[in-house]
Amino acid sequence: MKLVELLKELTYECVQGSLDITVDKVVYDSRTVDGAKEGDSWLFVCIKGLNSDGHSYAKEMAEEGAKVLVVSQDIPEIADKGVTVIKVADTRYALALISAAYFEYPANRLTTIGITGTKGKTTSTYLVKSILENAGCKVGLIGTIEVIIGDTHIPAYNTTPESYLLQEYFAQMVEAGLDTVVMEVSSQALKLHRTQGFVFDYGIFTNLAQDHIGHGEHESFEDYLSCKSLLFKQCRIGIVNGDDPYVSRVVEGHTCELKTFGLSEKCMLRAVNLKLLNNGGSLGVSFETKGLTELVAQVPTPGKFSVYNALTAIAICQNFGVSEDAVIKALRTAKVKGRIEPVEVSDEFTLLIDYAHNAMSLKSLLTTLKEYQPNRLICVFGCGGNRSRQRRFEMGEVSGQLADLTIITSDNPRFEEPMDIIADIRTGIEKTDGEYVEIPDRREAIAYAIAHGQPGDIIVLAGKGHEDYQEIKGVKYPMDERDLIRDILAEK
Repeated sequence: MKLVELLKELTYECVQGSLDITVDKVVYDSRTVDGAKEGDSWLFVCIKGLNSDGHSYAKEMAEEGAKVLVVSQDIPEIADKGVTVIKVADTRYALALISAAYFEYPANRLTTIGITGTKGKTTSTYLVKSILENAGCKVGLIGTIEVIIGDTHIPAYNTTPESYLLQEYFAQMVEAGLDTVVMEVSSQALKLHRTQGFVFDYGIFTNLAQDHIGHGEHESFEDYLSCKSLLFKQCRIGIVNGDDPYVSRVVEGHTCELKTFGLSEKCMLRAVNLKLLNNGGSLGVSFETKGLTELVAQVPTPGKFSVYNALTAIAICQNFGVSEDAVIKALRTAKVKGRIEPVEVSDEFTLLIDYAHNAMSLKSLLTTLKEYQPNRLICVFGCGGNRSRQRRFEMGEVSGQLADLTIITSDNPRFEEPMDIIADIRTGIEKTDGEYVEIPDRREAIAYAIAHGQPGDIIVLAGKGHEDYQEIKGVKYPMDERDLIRDILAEK
């Protein structure tokens, strides 16, 4: 593709060299230069990351054979390297627009649905995918757990991939014959311009809470909120949780048509007559909807936040003319790995797997489960090594306050000693009157919980969710809690 075609949506300055160049490959990571074949004419975008700056590799890339460098600062040492230098205000923004052009704007051939918010993104994407596929759409998915393109499942490393990879996934979806993509849109992705280069057909806001604030994420809650709000300046139709206390600030200055969902009368789509369901080992909730669409629905996951997730999906899918029967069927059967995921163990008590791995999410989860008035609420969890010790204290205190029994165990100790992490969790629990036991081996901890389950108990395995490994001393060992449970039951 001609360089001028890659740059046509950008404001730029050609500092040196010629624009009359054909580009065969776009590269933004110096470690992937091997992907450019010998003889290819390739372009390197100098990206400033958290730990390294691509500009420091500019000279090396020119010597390796890059024909074009895209930069945001002057680099005197490449003046005599015979390379074309394109200067832009922001190279991340440039990468997004260059990538969209390189893959020939694949998003324009898909209906694009982007979901942002602190909680509910992952579950909502799978619910939307399930409903739309029941209605005959061919739907791709991009999110925290995986990327789904037809029958291909690709493990995810970021909630929202870098812009080049995102556009590549879109192109693969088009090639596979898909017509729709539903994706999670993180605040970091919006901040770092990963979703530039196209306009979402639908932008969705689930909720907002204090999270992702600190080194390498957002400097403040205001920054976090501001980044979330960017989605509603980059979509045609915005669908938002009208009950969220921050919704007016999130949509401030929006450029899209707005629709609202929630439980209150002011919402355009609302849920009424919520009923908690506890059916011998499985939990759920039923409700009716009023407003934009009217139906009676049931979801096989517990609590009010499950209703909000379902409303998110219903509010999106009613724009596609999906029948009520297709919506109802999909909501009854859709499951999301590691998100309040029920695992059949006994008719007498309930066992769930959930990704809750910080104090806020654990508190929300345990508070929701207590509404089902279990005989006992049992929480099995650990905390990751080489991460904030404060998180351990806080999660221990939350579990001690809300669970009847906490089983402290291991969860990705990384380069720390598991017993040191457990000691920090214990410190938090001992601020409460909560009962606890310590079982460092996660398999043994789960076996203990199952063996001691009583009629009416709810047992939740928190922290691992969809993860299928345990990281110890720099090595990821296979470990899926579903496999552990299956083995434990077989031994019984």
